[in-house]
Amino acid sequence: MFSNYLIGLREGLEASLVVCILIAYLVKTGRRDALRPVWIGIGVAVALALGFGCALEFGSQELTFEAQEALGGSLSILAVGLVTWMVFWMRRTARHLKSELHGKLDAALQMGTGALVATAFLAVGREGLETALFVWASVRAAGDGTPRPLIGVALGIATAVVLGWLFYRGALRINLATFFTWTGGMLVVVAAGVLAYGLHDLQEADWLPGLNDKAFDISDIIPPDSWYGTLLKGVFNFQPDPTVPQVTVWLLYLIPTLAFFLSPVGFGSGKGKAKVPDEQGSRPSEAPQA
Repeated sequence: MFSNYLIGLREGLEASLVVCILIAYLVKTGRRDALRPVWIGIGVAVALALGFGCALEFGSQELTFEAQEALGGSLSILAVGLVTWMVFWMRRTARHLKSELHGKLDAALQMGTGALVATAFLAVGREGLETALFVWASVRAAGDGTPRPLIGVALGIATAVVLGWLFYRGALRINLATFFTWTGGMLVVVAAGVLAYGLHDLQEADWLPGLNDKAFDISDIIPPDSWYGTLLKGVFNFQPDPTVPQVTVWLLYLIPTLAFFLSPVGFGSGKGKAKVPDEQGSRPSEAPQA
């Protein structure tokens, strides 16, 4: 549940910051008439993300076991690739995010209502689709058959919405650069577990060999149905009896990715903090800078 809460919080806060920048800019420049198309675009993006998640969940149930495993494994690997790109992208481009969104809004305002809807939709839609895919893959990896993963995601998104509103009002100031560094690092750990589980799905589908080649089996020490076994699986997608390919892929992904992410090279050369204006533009909140 915690890993899914983290996904909802991290992705939701990124989307909240985007919405905060869009709305604050329109209010500050006296273009409140453009707020409605922006909210429409945001609403369509959220609906698309929910529809995409439902299509993944219910559409996969109609497939054979082998097809389900092949689809789950392939999409898990895709989700890991997207979330890895996302955490590095956020750290490297956050410094320019506000100015880029302002430029897109200026162009959209000149083009009309449809362009405003499209701008808001594209700005938020990418985050929503990434979230839906990664949550679906993470829930499959958890595999406990309970609604707890989805509750975790919902709580994370709700927390992000509250934080976004507080940023907009200028009521909250935290070091977002530190926040995104810690949550990004934890997401890399979660993604490593999802990647290993995705590889297991492909082995179950007979796409890859080595299903019976166990690296180790500590099920007697950490039973999968114990509270601590369930906790480790829910947070880190831990498996007490992984195959050799799973352990190999987990190590090959986690060690270099986490090391590069936490190193200054992974952030680029820029330093400092940008400002996100509130409605009056008088009490800016800090936004992360790479």
